[in-house]
Amino acid sequence: KELSSNGTRESDGVSFFIIQGLTSLGDKQMILFVFLLLGYIIILGGNSMIIFVVQLSSPMYFFLSNLSFVDMFYTTTTIPKMLSSFLSDTTTISVPSCFLQMFFFIQLGITARGILTAMAYDRYVAICNPLRYTSIMTWRVQLLLIAGAWSFSTICTFPATIMALCQPYCGPNVVTHGWCDPSSVRRLACADTSVDNIVSLSSALVALLTTGVLILSSYVLIGISISRMGVTERLKAFGTCAAHLTVVTISYTAASFVYISYRVHLLFLFQVRIIVAVVYAVLTPFLNPVIYSLRNKELRDSIRRTLSRFRSAVSATKDINTVS
Repeated sequence: KELSSNGTRESDGVSFFIIQGLTSLGDKQMILFVFLLLGYIIILGGNSMIIFVVQLSSPMYFFLSNLSFVDMFYTTTTIPKMLSSFLSDTTTISVPSCFLQMFFFIQLGITARGILTAMAYDRYVAICNPLRYTSIMTWRVQLLLIAGAWSFSTICTFPATIMALCQPYCGPNVVTHGWCDPSSVRRLACADTSVDNIVSLSSALVALLTTGVLILSSYVLIGISISRMGVTERLKAFGTCAAHLTVVTISYTAASFVYISYRVHLLFLFQVRIIVAVVYAVLTPFLNPVIYSLRNKELRDSIRRTLSRFRSAVSATKDINTVS
């Protein structure tokens, strides 16, 4: 059976998708390529530093390391493919790879919010129950919270992805997005997708509202506890959760903006939608290491100590080689 120009066979459905991306921007693509490449390098470098350089044993940094790990792979599911699209006229992706990309992009995004929820609970215990903090936030509890974040994200992602995968795709096969975005892929289905749309929207709302309400509840209780403290204690308590609160605010504000923009059709050009989606996808992973490094002295000191030991080891190696 011969493959037709739109990726279909004579009796089969679509065998691959074409990612349209931002090919219509022409020479301006290279400007976006440079910015996106630099952002991706910073994301990998900054989050790798938190995972491999920071050597702190507190629960907060265990959660932060897991968040950095998720952020790295979250951006890796889409950014490399999008970067390659800037360097070629046509970017294709096989159907299985498309749905794997779709699944992990959504699942890792929800996992990140699950970890932010665990971090909010950690801050609640640290501020509202400081004397019982070590007995509550045990290693077992930390692992359960991380496992819960991964399980919750998988449960929220699986139904909509499977339903989309089971739909027939008989052409056209051009995805008007920078990657296999669920709503963009569903438009290519050759069957009714109204149920798919409801399931997908419901899953997204459950993921956002569940984590959002839990985080908000934690900070309401933290606020009540802080209001009963003295001025010095208030400043210290606020300092312990300022970085996390900043990241949460940026993450949920950006998500709300993207969701509202799509729903009320504020973004008419698909190129604009893609750019907004890309900014949203890289914003939090890009800012996480920056915010935590700037707002947390303990983290900065740990990075300095580790880098200092690394420089000392390199200098000692050079001296040995010189003597030899």
